[in-house]
Amino acid sequence: MKKRESFNNKWGFILACIGSAVGMGNIWMFPTRVSMYGGGSYLIPYFIFVVLIGFTGVIGEMSFGRATRSGPIDAFGIAMEKKGKRKLGELLGGIPVLGALAMAIGYTVVMGWIFKYTFISITGEMHAMGQDMASIGGHFDVVAVNNVPCIIVAILASFAIMALGVSGGIEKANKIMMPALFVLFVVLGVYIAFLPGSGAGYKYIFTLDPKGLLNPLVWIFAFGQAFFSLSVAGNGSVIYGSYLPKNENIVTSARNVAVFDTLAALLAAFVIIPAMAAGGAPLEKGGPGLMFVWLVNVLNGMPGGRIIGVIFFICVLFAGLSSIINLYEAPVATLQDNLKLKRVPATAIILAVGGIVAIFIQKITSEWMDVVSIYICPLGALLAGVMFFWVAGKDFALKEVNHGLKSPIGGWFYPLAKYVYCILCVIALVAGAALGGIG
Repeated sequence: MKKRESFNNKWGFILACIGSAVGMGNIWMFPTRVSMYGGGSYLIPYFIFVVLIGFTGVIGEMSFGRATRSGPIDAFGIAMEKKGKRKLGELLGGIPVLGALAMAIGYTVVMGWIFKYTFISITGEMHAMGQDMASIGGHFDVVAVNNVPCIIVAILASFAIMALGVSGGIEKANKIMMPALFVLFVVLGVYIAFLPGSGAGYKYIFTLDPKGLLNPLVWIFAFGQAFFSLSVAGNGSVIYGSYLPKNENIVTSARNVAVFDTLAALLAAFVIIPAMAAGGAPLEKGGPGLMFVWLVNVLNGMPGGRIIGVIFFICVLFAGLSSIINLYEAPVATLQDNLKLKRVPATAIILAVGGIVAIFIQKITSEWMDVVSIYICPLGALLAGVMFFWVAGKDFALKEVNHGLKSPIGGWFYPLAKYVYCILCVIALVAGAALGGIG
């Protein structure tokens, strides 16, 4: 078995996986979906899908990576090797790697925005805009298409972490960023709870309308949110799994990732929806406009809004940075595995390519991210599921999942993962294309 980098301990791995899952979907999309699709009526199907995907797809991708000690290209090749089609498997394995790189490039642009807004929140420039929506919106319009210096900062920050390796960089960074993110979100949540008018936001979150559960769109969007939030795309979870020792309990790790990712999404909702309610802003706003326009307007009108804005954008910075290093890790590991490059040059090459492309796609970032999230990510997840549960087969899959468990996983797991999860991946692909993106 080839020597490979690894995480130092279980919690380092779990925090890295949580970091990969906690991203912009939790912060600017989850609160929007909750507000648009009935509060508690949306949360029930969302929780169901988190459990289902967490205990099938997340376990499967982590186990697949650990079993092969490889990224998607070699992992898919190994799965197809017994059928004499290793080259085909390796070719298919390139799809999730390219998906990770494409998503990372789009995220690089977004991280440029986040670094910019973190900086202007600290300097006070953001607060100085007050609640002039024309000024706030105009500022973001400029940043969204011409933000080269902060894109370079995002690339350099990612390089500084990733060049130090899995345990020395990625693990240590997430051990700092993830606890800090949760603590800061709790602080924000407590502060906003005492704002006049915030109670309407909590009331909405916890109101259950049974009719909402009969709306197919509620279930479709809840599934899409859970699917993309848990970061199952055949790349990041496979790569992180490949850094695990055989005695790691992947079932427990997957559970912890699902729990803390969901907790982060809920904390974001408990901060953003009550804040929007207190500020009288429309709750149906989502996407970049929610964070960089509407929330800026709300924060600037709060008592102590300047410091609250600083804390909020630091939270967002940690969430985004932890996600982007996971996305870039798949192509970096691919260069290491297949071209035998050392860590630093492989990281430098991938991040240089990512940064250059990001600069050129600034004006089409939303369209770029839509294509990747609607088509490439669900396809990567489907391919990984098919390779591990169908092509590699039952004996291989169960053997690898059961490594590190005190007792074998229940008989429910394999049929649920083989049939239900893979069908859900197909649904994600079809529904995403039909509805214009469900993540």
